[in-house]
Parts: sequence; structure tokens; C-alpha cells
Amino acid sequence: MAPQPQLTSADGKRFSVYRAEPGGVPRGAIIVVQEIFGVNHHIRAVADGFARVGYLALAPALFDRIRPGVELGYDAAGIAEGRPFVGHLGWDAPIADIEATVAAAKTAGRVAVVGYCWGGSLAFLSAVKVDGIACAVGYYGGQIAARLDRPPRVPLMLHFGEQDASIPLADVEKIRRAAPAATVFTYPGAGHGFSCDERQSYEASSAALARERTLAFVREHVG
Repeated sequence: MAPQPQLTSADGKRFSVYRAEPGGVPRGAIIVVQEIFGVNHHIRAVADGFARVGYLALAPALFDRIRPGVELGYDAAGIAEGRPFVGHLGWDAPIADIEATVAAAKTAGRVAVVGYCWGGSLAFLSAVKVDGIACAVGYYGGQIAARLDRPPRVPLMLHFGEQDASIPLADVEKIRRAAPAATVFTYPGAGHGFSCDERQSYEASSAALARERTLAFVREHVG
């Protein structure tokens, strides 16, 4: 993979960002927020997919604060390696890097944040904390239900699998009650990571429907 552009967070930390350019004038921008596996092949493919439908897509490498270039696979070893990065970073540092990425993306127009797994929780927190975004979309964010003390400030869409062993439906209902303005979808038969075609839990029909809903939501609020 070619060297990636570098951005600087408010605290002076440098991090790389995968940048996928649309074929013409951007409709706007989408910040793609990684899972615990880094900005790996799948996250780059997600960004490329958003670029193909007209958006500038930027995927910040949130683990660069600890170790640059982290790309993990969807297996037990990848999970074991990725989880400590998340624990070490906490929440404020990734949000600061997302803020810097949003600032860089504004040249393309209005900005959405779309995140997956750990990034799904960060997408929710972006809707709560990050200035200058038009909307946010979170996929199977397992830490959202524990962080409902402040409401989202922008339109929010969330996707959950009904068979997700790590996110009980009781948590989804808790989110619905705490954030009634959010659009929350659940998918029968889908588990955690159902949108990732590199996971064993990939569920194609749910993934396609969630993407269709996500793109319609982004078109409504970004362009």
C-alpha cells in the first residue's frame, strides 16, 4: 500500500489516514472509523466503496498513537492483539483524531462519520461530541449503551444484529429510550460484524440492507 497522508491532532499527535477519492466533484465526505483490527484491507475497501458512490472517504489510523501501520485479521489472534490497543487509548484520543479528520474533510463539503464495531461506538460519541459533522452512523457499537449520559447532537443511525452475542437486545432498547430521535435498526439472523465480508459472521442480505439505509441517510444529511 502506498504511503498515506498524515494529519495532526489537537494534542500534536500525528497519524496516517487512508484517503479514497471519488471520480468527480465530491458529494461530501465520509469519515470511516475502524474496528479493533486497524485500517486493514476491509476498512480500506469500505472507504473505496463510499468513494465509488461520490464521497471523499477518509479512514484515520487510530492505533498510530501506539503503533503505526496496525492491520489485523479477523481471527482469535487479531482480536487478542487489537483489544489492548483500545483499552490503552481510551475514548478522548480517538475522538481527537476523528475531529482532526473531520476538519481535513470539510474541503469536500458536509461530513458524515460512519463507524464499525469499536468504530460504531466512536461514531455514536462523535454524534455527541464532535463539532462540524452533519450526521453519524454506527454499526454494532458495543459500548454505546454504557455512554448514554449525553444525547447525540446530530442525526444518528445505528445498526445491530439481533443475534449479536456481545450486544444484548436489552442494550438496544436502552439506546432507543435514551436517544429517541435516533434511527435504530435491528437485523434478524445477523450477528456481530454482519457487515464485514471478511468475517465468518458476514450476513450478505443484512449487510446490503444496512448499506442501502446508510447511504440514503448520508444522502439526506450530507448530499
